[in-house]
Parts: sequence; C-alpha cells; structure tokens
Amino acid sequence: MQQQFQGSFPFDRTPGPGHPAAHALASRVLPAEAGVWDELRDGQGALRAAWQRFAQTVPAPASGLEMVQDLDRRVEQVGQRIALDGVTHNVFADGGVASRPWSLELLPLLIEPADWAQIEAGVVQRAELQERVLADLYGPQRLLHEGLLPPSLLLRHPGWLRPMRGVAPPGGLRLFIVAFDIARGPDGRWWLMSQRTQGPSGLGYVLHNRLVISRQFPDAFRDLRVQHIASSYRRLLDTLEITARQVSRQARDGETPRIVLLTPGPYAETYFEHAYLARYLGLPLVEGGDLTVRGERLFLRTVEGLEPVHGLLRRVDDDWCDPLELRPDSALGVPGLIQAARAGTVVMANALGSAFLESPAIQGFMPGIAERLTGAQLLLPSLPTWWCGEPAAWADVRGGLHDKIVRSTFPRGGLASQVGQAAAVAEDPDAWTVQGRLRYSRAPIWGNGAVTARPSMVRVYAIADGGGRWHVLPGGMTRVAQREEGSVSMQRGGTSLDTWVLTEGAVDSFSMLPQRLQVDDIVQRRRPVSSRTGENLFWLGRYTERTEQLVRLARATLTLIDADTDVPPAVLQALSTLAISAGLAPPGVPTLLQSSHLFERAVLAGLGDETGATSAAYNLAALERAGMALRERLSSEHWGLIAAMREGFQHTLRSAHGELPTLAQVMPALDRLALELAAVTGAQSDRMTRDHGWRLLTVGRLIERLGGVCARLEAFVAAGALASAAGIDLLLELFDSVITFRARYQRHEDLLALADLLVFDSANPRAFAGVLRRLRTEIGKLPGLPEVLQPLRALLPAEGAGLTLEDLRDADDAEIARALLALAHDLRGAAVALAERVGERYFTLAQGMDQRV
Repeated sequence: MQQQFQGSFPFDRTPGPGHPAAHALASRVLPAEAGVWDELRDGQGALRAAWQRFAQTVPAPASGLEMVQDLDRRVEQVGQRIALDGVTHNVFADGGVASRPWSLELLPLLIEPADWAQIEAGVVQRAELQERVLADLYGPQRLLHEGLLPPSLLLRHPGWLRPMRGVAPPGGLRLFIVAFDIARGPDGRWWLMSQRTQGPSGLGYVLHNRLVISRQFPDAFRDLRVQHIASSYRRLLDTLEITARQVSRQARDGETPRIVLLTPGPYAETYFEHAYLARYLGLPLVEGGDLTVRGERLFLRTVEGLEPVHGLLRRVDDDWCDPLELRPDSALGVPGLIQAARAGTVVMANALGSAFLESPAIQGFMPGIAERLTGAQLLLPSLPTWWCGEPAAWADVRGGLHDKIVRSTFPRGGLASQVGQAAAVAEDPDAWTVQGRLRYSRAPIWGNGAVTARPSMVRVYAIADGGGRWHVLPGGMTRVAQREEGSVSMQRGGTSLDTWVLTEGAVDSFSMLPQRLQVDDIVQRRRPVSSRTGENLFWLGRYTERTEQLVRLARATLTLIDADTDVPPAVLQALSTLAISAGLAPPGVPTLLQSSHLFERAVLAGLGDETGATSAAYNLAALERAGMALRERLSSEHWGLIAAMREGFQHTLRSAHGELPTLAQVMPALDRLALELAAVTGAQSDRMTRDHGWRLLTVGRLIERLGGVCARLEAFVAAGALASAAGIDLLLELFDSVITFRARYQRHEDLLALADLLVFDSANPRAFAGVLRRLRTEIGKLPGLPEVLQPLRALLPAEGAGLTLEDLRDADDAEIARALLALAHDLRGAAVALAERVGERYFTLAQGMDQRV
C-alpha cells in the first residue's frame, strides 16, 4: 500500500523537519492548492508553527514501525473506538433511515490563540445581538417600525411564531445556546456562514470527538495547552437549572426542579448525540409522547404517575413542538406546550420562536441592526447577502449570479438550480436570497499513508450564563467536505474533526463532577422511568426471550430433519404444531409428517424474512428498534451486541445471492446467534441497574418465557409425543434442561419425572414454578400500592405452579397428561392477561402505536 501511494500521488517532496511525525506530515502531502488557506502549511509550504509543535509531541513509533504506519494504525483505532462506543448518525434516503457509524478523522483542527480571540469576540457579539433582536421582535418591534427589517421577511417566515408575541420567557432569557457555522477564507479571515438558534446540534459529537482524539495524542493535547470544554456543558446546565428553579418556586409545588432533554426520537439524524448528551448531563431523555400538559403545566408521564417538568433542553425544531397551535401533523411535539410557555410554567432552551433567525436573508440586515441596537460594527463578518424581496438588491445582483449561490429564504426551499435561478426569483422574489461564495480553508486529513486537504467549516457554540453574559465553548465541531463543491453536511458524505483551541494562558481544569453532591443533587439524579421507556424495556425483555426461544426451536427442528434416525410420528406432529404456532413455519405448510423436505424449506425461507411478524429476523429487528429507543440506558457493549446480532444474521442469510439459504449456512448462524443472545441476556440480567425500568424488562421477559414453556409442553403432551425417548429428549432440549434431568433421573423417562423438573421445580429457571416464582417477586416490586399490585399477582397461582406433585398421587399417565394440558392452557391465558394488565397500568400514558405482536 505504501509503495502504491509513493508512486501514484505527486507528493510535495520538500524535506520536512527532522522529527518523524513532522516529516510524515510535510512530505506525504499533495502540493498546496492555490487560492485557498491551508491550515497545515504556510505560504512557503512549511508546516505552520502549531503543527510543528504538534508533530514534535508525537512519540516515535515502536521499533520496526514507520511513522506513516503508526498514523495509519491510529486511524484504525479511531474507527474501532467509534464502533465500540456505537457512535452513529442516521442517514435519510429513499429506502428509509439507515444508521451509519459516525465519521471522525484522526488529525484535529488547530486554532491559534490569536485566531480564537477574534472568533470568540465576534461570536459573543453575535449571540448578544440575536438575544436583543428576539426581545425586540417579540416585544416593541422597533426594528420593523424603523425599517431595519422588512416586515414581509419576518411575518412570512414560518419560524416567526405569532402565538409567542408579547410573551416574556421565565428569567427573561430566550436563547441559552446558539451555534454559528464559520469558515476561514483565502485571506485567513473567519466568516460567518450560517447560524442555528432553535436546537443547535452537535454538542454530543463534540464531546465524544474530544474524548477519542485527545487519547490518541495525549502529549500534544497537554503540551499545546488545548483548552478544555467541560465547563461549557456545566454552564449550560447551570443556567437551565437556575431558571427552572425560579419556575418551580413560582409554582409553589416544593419540587426539585426537573429538566429533561427533548428529542424527536430514534430516527432523528443525530439521535446518538441526544442520548450521549443526556447521559453526560444527567438528564432524562424524553420524546414528545412522554410529556403532557395539564392545567398549563408540563408533566412527564412515568410508570409511577405524572411528575412535573420545569425545564426543556430542546432538540425538536419549533414548528414540530405543539400540534395544537403549530403543525397539526406533528407526532413529535406536546399538545399545549405553547400555552405552558405563555403561562411561564416551563423554561425552554431555546425558547420557541427563534427559527426565523436561521434564514440566510437575515444576514444582509444584521450590520444595520447591530449599529442600531449596539452602536458597533460586527466583528465577525457574514457573506455578502442580497434579499431578492428588495427590488434594488435583486437588480444589483441578477446579472452576476455565476459566482454566487441562490438560497431559499424560508425553510424547505433548498437551492435554486443554475438553469432556473432568474425564473424562480421572478416568480417569488421574497422566497430567495443570493449570497456570495467563499472558498473554505483546507484542513489536513490523514488516511492510507498520506495527507489530503479538504474544505472545512467549524461550528462554534455560544452559551449564556443567565447573568447577561455569553461564553464560547473553546472548540466546536469541524466538518469537512469531500471536494470543493461538496457539502460539509454529514448527511451528504461529510466527516468531522476534533477542534483544538490552543491557549497561552491557564487551561480550564473544570470537571462536570461537582466537588461535593448535596441532597438535592442526589434526588435530581434519580432518573424517573417514563412510560415510553418502561414500555420499550418491557418489550426489550419480551423480544429477547422470544428470539431466544425461536432460535432454540429452529436449531432443534432443523437438526431433527437432518438426522438419519427414524422419529416417531407423534414427535413430528408435536414439533410441526409448535413450529407453526411460534411462527417458525407459515400456516398451511405441509407438516413434518407430510413432507419434511417442504417443511425444512419453509423454515429456511422464513428465518430471514423481516416482514413476517414472528420470524427470527423480524424479532431481531424489533429487538434492535426497542434497543435504539433506549440508547441512553444501555451500555455501548449491550447496544453493540443487539445491533451486531441482526446485522450478522442477515448478512449470513443474504450471502446466498437471493437463493434459499442452505442448512450448512443457517446452522452456524443459529449457533452464533444463540451465543450472542446469551450475552445479551447476561447484560440485561447482571449489568443493568435494578430500577423500575429493569423490573419491567424482567417482567416482560418472564411473561414471554411463561407463555413459551407452556406452549412447548402443551404441544408435546397433546400430540402424545412424550411416550418415546426421542420426544422426551427433544422437549428437554427445548427447556434447556437435558443435563439436570439426566443427572437427577438417569434413564427414567416417566411423565411424572418430566412434570417434576419442568413444572414443579421452582429452582429450574425454565420450569413453570421457577418462572412463576420470579414473576410474583418482580411484580411485587413494581411501582404502586399493594392494592394496585395485588390484581396483577392474582392472575397467577398464589404459590408454586398451581398444581403440585401431591395432586398427581396415584394418577396414571393419561390423568397426568390431562392435568398438565389444563395447567399449561390456563397459564398461557394468564400470561396474555398479565401482559395486557401491565400495559394498561404502566404504559397507557405513553402515546403512539402499541406493540402487541
């Protein structure tokens, strides 16, 4: 590979500094591109001072390894870390939503102290200005009356929310966090490209990027005095908590202020970072369906009832937040949220109504607004901007569009095509804005033994402290495009870099962990279990158990079909009945008695069919969906196992190139899946906190297990399959109880012995009595008063399995069989009823589609 690059790339062969890392960066890079700022090299082609210092801190690789190979190895480690932590972003395409690994490059973007001082001052000024603009436009509207902002630009924008006119938010602060996308031009100056004021994304990715890259270059991170970022996250949380405490005091409810992070859900583009940020900040991650407004107050629906919410860190865009007063088709918002905001009973970061500030047209009017409101010129310039709604502006620019971009003034308009630009503007001038182009600076990207330079943009974040001051997170999220005309958007193939702000002063050593926790801190950190979370955990347990049972049944069925021995007809009938009822084979297929070949083909065809609501593939997909909705609660290893199971199983079955998978392909896949499911079960049983959510997961799993073991015994007893050794062995295999039975009963194969182990033995985790014992225990620990829990427990036998060995004294096999059939039938009904009652009791507060498959 190294020889290939040496021969195919016209590397700049200018000798680099003597240090191996400096030599690698300086010598294995393409010649500098004319007309752009090179972040790595100066005008003479030498490494910039910051990069020289960076390279000198990179230790020489271990003996026998070249620096080029060492850097390539670090790139692989970054990818492995991303995969291990399960860092993803959702990509939207015609085929739906696909979860892709987050893209992070090895080398950081280095920003010198002088550059950062200019950026910081400009961003602080812009953030203060945005707050003042909002206060005016939702208040006295002097900017409109004085002609500094055209009314049609504001009033036509869907982000201008008339219901919020005249509403003063709690604490008077509308913006808690603002993001600015900036880029360096060819002359080295930084320019404002766009701004995000609704729910700026990326903070979670910024944090994870820092954790990964700082560990790759710990010496450089320390010696270059890279400024830390933890205090910015703490400041955001502190500002929210202070304002939420005011809301709580005004409500006089005596509650510790509760703040939640509102996400659109698992299919949002940046859902991973929502979960990651919620975990880092210690906030519950909630969706719109988890919240409800009662009496102009916001509440969280939990498995213990409604709990007041005083603050929202919002990641749902404005127009989706309230279907009553905004978009009626929104399933992401909370009906009545605007009324709660008007009443001042909830603080939102950011307040509703700032979306119009994201319009590119606004930038053309900001210099005049800045002089009017602050008496100062803008320190951070924006691109030249012409709003086409002004005839003079359109006339000035219409003849020179070749080197400019025509953007939509309002959301969802996109870019105008080169061919139809003038016609689009003529049809609706207000809807279009023209902006100048900027050739972005080139950031260094290391990969495959070489440095490439790509266009880069940096998203920086300004955070309010509640006292009228703004602070800029020292760093941000740098994104790069693949080529000049490409987009830095992660949706369109962009990738990210960590952003290092170098400092000549002291490095902030603040940690998110406070020096000493107070009682209120402890109370606030006890996360409630929302109804939606409880329901997803309940189904996570059910789908895990259901898939495990199905895999065990598939292995037993295919092994039996492939065996050379004769199998009694009753056993074949029992297995056929069980396989069809479990969804392993479709109804109407010839049974094993009628055609084992056709039955085998039906099983092989159905395993990978995700459209079949009971197939192994469907259950794996459902398990993954439930896990995705619980990302903030699952460890990266737990989630990684769940995602890998589905992907690996489907990959194995797809390798048949559209043909029916063979038994030789399927059996190893089932064996591997069984091991992975055992690991997932271990993670659920031994690596999760025993809160109410975990108990619901366990109850869901045990309900599924109770129904499964009853169905197995019922099928074999009804078919008379337990009259043979083959039937007994197969049933024991399905109960995972072969070793225990043989150790206890040696060669005895009486029906009473089977009943003892599989029905009455409370120490056997898959016996009726064992499952029921645990179910009664876990139900008793669910939230609720005894009079609420008692009806749930009353659905189950008060003790044991509801039948005892003594009840079968002197009974013959026929009588034992009838008793077992009746018991299995009754307990299957009890499992169904219990699942329904648990859902009614704990999940009816959750909105959305019920999972009842």
